[in-house]
Amino acid sequence: MASQSVDISQIDISQEEKDKLVAEMVRYVLFRTHQNSGCPIKREELTQLVTKNYRQRSLPALVINEVISKLSDIFGYEMKEIQRSRSSLKRPKSSQHSTGEGKFYVLMSQIRPDIYAKFVEDKNKSHLNGFIFVVISILHLAGGKISEENLWHHLKRLGLDENDENHHVFGNVKNSLEALVHQRYLHKEKSNGAEGNSMMYELAERALDASITTSVNEYIAQACYFTLSLSPVH
Repeated sequence: MASQSVDISQIDISQEEKDKLVAEMVRYVLFRTHQNSGCPIKREELTQLVTKNYRQRSLPALVINEVISKLSDIFGYEMKEIQRSRSSLKRPKSSQHSTGEGKFYVLMSQIRPDIYAKFVEDKNKSHLNGFIFVVISILHLAGGKISEENLWHHLKRLGLDENDENHHVFGNVKNSLEALVHQRYLHKEKSNGAEGNSMMYELAERALDASITTSVNEYIAQACYFTLSLSPVH
């Protein structure tokens, strides 16, 4: 995360200019998050909002820190930093650099889940949250990584087919899954194995967040308990 020691007194800029930059970046983060369905925002994008008109090296860090504070205090969002790392899957050396390691930000609600569900959550999008939760749970049970073929095998058992472009709830089902890659719940790439090439899905940064992992583990534990309670006693 950006250094917390940056002080405006160390930078040749007025308080008014700094406040204007902070307000601009807050609007940008909220708009981009809404526009792109929660996809991560590159730190580089935020930095460029400042450096397009200012050359002070410490200024972007100062502005980003204040944006993080305002989004938390005023809007109830944690602007969380994530860093995309290279996949644990084997890849040719020539492709390693192209994956791009870098810092990104996502907005996560700090409101209590019960309050969020009652007053904030868009009920029209609850099916998408359910889809995210189910897919993440499948990957957790698979050890965090699963082939595309096996993932669709499990989803088909739930009535979701990759060739269905007009599902009554999700529309294009394949696009719904692809959206989870853009939102960094999943990481997708080709893997070379003994049986040939295959497409693999792995849990990405947002799915590995502690709050989501805890919720998924609790859900899986409850599901297992419920299943066992229905099993006949011999």
